[in-house]
Amino acid sequence: MFSLTATLTLKPGRDSSIRRFHPWLFSGAIQKTEGNPADGDWVGVQSAQGEVLGYGHYQKNTITVRLLSFGALHPGQSVYAVKIEKAWRQRLACGLLQENNNAFRLVHGEGDGLPGLIIDYYHGVAVVQAHSTGMDADRQAIALALQETLGHHVHAVFYKNQPQGAIKSTQTYLMGMSAVPHQIQEHGHLFWVDWEEGQKTGFFLDQRENRKRVAAYSQGRKVLNTFCYTGGFSVYALKAGADLVHSVDASAKAIELTQRNIQLNAFDPTVHSCVAMDTFDYLKDKRHTYDLIILDPPAFAKHKDSKHQAMKGYQRLNAEAMKAIAPGGILFTFSCSQVVDRQLFYDTIVSAAIQAGREIKVLEHLGQPADHPVSIYHREGEYLKGLVLYVA
Repeated sequence: MFSLTATLTLKPGRDSSIRRFHPWLFSGAIQKTEGNPADGDWVGVQSAQGEVLGYGHYQKNTITVRLLSFGALHPGQSVYAVKIEKAWRQRLACGLLQENNNAFRLVHGEGDGLPGLIIDYYHGVAVVQAHSTGMDADRQAIALALQETLGHHVHAVFYKNQPQGAIKSTQTYLMGMSAVPHQIQEHGHLFWVDWEEGQKTGFFLDQRENRKRVAAYSQGRKVLNTFCYTGGFSVYALKAGADLVHSVDASAKAIELTQRNIQLNAFDPTVHSCVAMDTFDYLKDKRHTYDLIILDPPAFAKHKDSKHQAMKGYQRLNAEAMKAIAPGGILFTFSCSQVVDRQLFYDTIVSAAIQAGREIKVLEHLGQPADHPVSIYHREGEYLKGLVLYVA
């Protein structure tokens, strides 16, 4: 059993969100702390009347506790095994482990009841990222839980952290080893994944179903894939019969990864080209050039303070793409900024359309897939939003 170092008592009337199973406890709701918890410690949370409400990881921050368990019963040492097994069963039920698909997100933080924890599964390799000091401290227990619950389905666990706050940069195998780059299948498409050197855990699994939607529109079209990273959208478009595909990214390493994935899928090199260039610069002065454009930028707004500038960036980017697309073209546009909600994103795209002076119709609303679930009690978990637009 994980030992508790403190009990936090809430102010009167500040327990309603936890009773609604919201996993975040903010510092302003705390009346007193019994004990001396350090960042990453397990603590208990109780109401002003002394009723035990749950247990979680402590961190001296605005979000002071991330709750992993609700109610009076202590979750015990098996908490990770129980929740990872539940997440695994959900992915199997959604048909994510098949002959032609062997990569998906296994644990999506709050959406799977494990706030601060990300686990991506790449054909037998689990790549773990901690976004809280508590998950960082419990990484060995998480690796053991993966081994226990997944059995022969996992032969290596790689821990990859990005420095933030008290969390230091860490890259190490917690179980087994695996050569990188590592080949995966996604809907029958082949990709190399490098979790050691690549961004995030090595691949953007959250766009899997949206890549499939791009394929549905790609046949016979001239396609531009911006912010291409590993070329996921490009591979889908080529396999679907696009006349040509241009992949653009400011990172030379990303362009190299895209080229490797194009070669891996054995496409005709004459119908694809890569450009290492800033997307804004690439789109400048292009008019009616492409039949299908994908805008999948990194998060322009990572904090509320940067939201205003981010919306200017989204507006400018989309306006330039709308000018570059041919009449009758299709525009896929996305935002992965959590602080930008659907309505704000939609309004920004409307503003871009007015600026571009094009007639635009909304064909589809897109989001994150089943392996990136959003807890109904934690709406903040919805971060990816997208639109499919018809540009007349």
